[in-house]
Amino acid sequence: MIAFWLKLWQLTRPYKGRFILGLIFGVLSGLADTLVLLTLAFVFGVVFIRTKDANIDQLLSKLPKLLASAFVQAQQWMAGLLHAGSNGTLLVVVSLVPLVMLGRGVCSYLASYLMGWVAVRALCDLRARLFEHLLNLPFSFLTRNSTGELMSRVGDVSVLQNMIGVSMVTIIKEPISILTKAAIAFQINPLWTVIALVGFPFCVIPVVVYNRKVRRAGAGIQTEQANLNRVMHESFTGSRIVKSYNLEKTVVDRFKANQAKFISHYMRVIRSTESPGPIIEVLGSLGVAVLLFYLARDTSAEGSFLFIGALVSMYSPIKAVIRLQSELQRTRAATSRVFELLATQSTLLEPPHPAPLQAAGCAIQFDHVSFSYGDRLVLRDIQLRVEPGQMVALVGRSGSGKTSLTNLLLRFYDPTEGAIRIGAVDLRQASLRDVRAQMAVVTQEVILFDDTIANNIAVGLPGASRAQIERAAAQAFAHEFILEKPHGYDSIVGEKGTNLSVGQRQRIAIARAILRDAPILVLDEATSALDNEAEKIVQKALDELMKGRTTICIAHRLSTIQHFERIVVMDAGQIVETGSHAELLARGGIYQKLYTLGSTLDGSIP
Repeated sequence: MIAFWLKLWQLTRPYKGRFILGLIFGVLSGLADTLVLLTLAFVFGVVFIRTKDANIDQLLSKLPKLLASAFVQAQQWMAGLLHAGSNGTLLVVVSLVPLVMLGRGVCSYLASYLMGWVAVRALCDLRARLFEHLLNLPFSFLTRNSTGELMSRVGDVSVLQNMIGVSMVTIIKEPISILTKAAIAFQINPLWTVIALVGFPFCVIPVVVYNRKVRRAGAGIQTEQANLNRVMHESFTGSRIVKSYNLEKTVVDRFKANQAKFISHYMRVIRSTESPGPIIEVLGSLGVAVLLFYLARDTSAEGSFLFIGALVSMYSPIKAVIRLQSELQRTRAATSRVFELLATQSTLLEPPHPAPLQAAGCAIQFDHVSFSYGDRLVLRDIQLRVEPGQMVALVGRSGSGKTSLTNLLLRFYDPTEGAIRIGAVDLRQASLRDVRAQMAVVTQEVILFDDTIANNIAVGLPGASRAQIERAAAQAFAHEFILEKPHGYDSIVGEKGTNLSVGQRQRIAIARAILRDAPILVLDEATSALDNEAEKIVQKALDELMKGRTTICIAHRLSTIQHFERIVVMDAGQIVETGSHAELLARGGIYQKLYTLGSTLDGSIP
């Protein structure tokens, strides 16, 4: 629990001025709550002096003499003026009640406003921090966790807004109100107070029992919320398959099943939150009933307005504190996953003193590289050198390790054994940003953002001018079809580029890579999803892109890499053949079999 509060303090620390001010006004609001009761007793004693509450005298006897004397003199002076027929005095006396209420209201408003101000900013800071942290975690982490799950974890941050903005005020205000009223009651008559509060120790039992249930159910709510997000994300992004296979009912049934579990956990929280209230009220009322039975036989108990008022007014803040406990448990359950994610360390460590990296004119060296996904070895002792400006194709059956090799070059992962160097620099000795700044990537599955065509091309070089963007598009043979769009370069491509054809999306990706102008180019089966006509256009764009760049191409169609200077054939995570197209055909090995049989990764004709 202490660790949780320390984390909250760290979140609010940048705004500690307003946070502390909000706490101060929360304290004043709690004190003002008790002051209202004292003011009512004071005014009651002035207006109805003959029925003055004897408990006030008992309370005053416990105060410092100067303060008690001033209180008595003020009350007597006002009572004298009032009974002398002064209507002005009467107005002043009765105005004390609304004035104190106004003061309490102002303090309560300022406490809520300031804490809300802090809460929304701390929440946004945490959300941005979590989002940035997730993006900077390695590729392996993002592939292990579903998008819906991660989105749900970012959404869990919102529960802290109510905790900081509302519950924090309650934490400060209500306990102070309870303690000051209990102190007043105890100073008036310790015995009566003990009798009235005799049932309250038993109130702790239901609070402890139900708090455990709230925390378990709160964790269940967050889990099912993540499952709901996962189902929605998969259904929306996979809508083509959902509709093609008439899976609408199946998906909806799955969604409803998760919703039923969500409702079950939610109702457990409601039951666990609301059940302690009536139990505590009953236990508290038993103490009050015992006290009333005792007071009915005690003739000295007349005029106990302040004592009874203090006891009765304690119930509302006590219920608020009980509800706060449930809210706290729910918040801890929800945010525990958020803080767990923030505590997740990247397996790709940045060097303390990064070596400068410039890939232009430098060779790429895979030096006895091995790599495994967990216990599964996917690359074995890879020894490969790619000269500057050389075009190298990687071919082989599915699962032979081609994509894993390029993933290591992009430093999505680090080798299990061996090293990858650009020039003389081990990639692990350079910063991740420097490594990836040296490369441009065009993949089979093109990812475009739901933005304009111009902005999607400008991803390759943030801040590029319109002239640079159009020049890159022209080199990628995309300029003409872009101008045919209703808004040209300002046309929205839609989510993942759904407003464009596959070939058009691929050319936008190539334009992005041209604009980046990186010395190393990685092509990951860039033409495998295209028809013959689109492939010819895209291949022309790729030929333009590869000029003067060190290129590593994962080949899906063997016809597209026959002109490459060097072809590397992989099988079972090892390099089994290297050479030119003609040399490999003459050798009669795996490459010759693939070419002769017309086999590619998906069995299409090269």
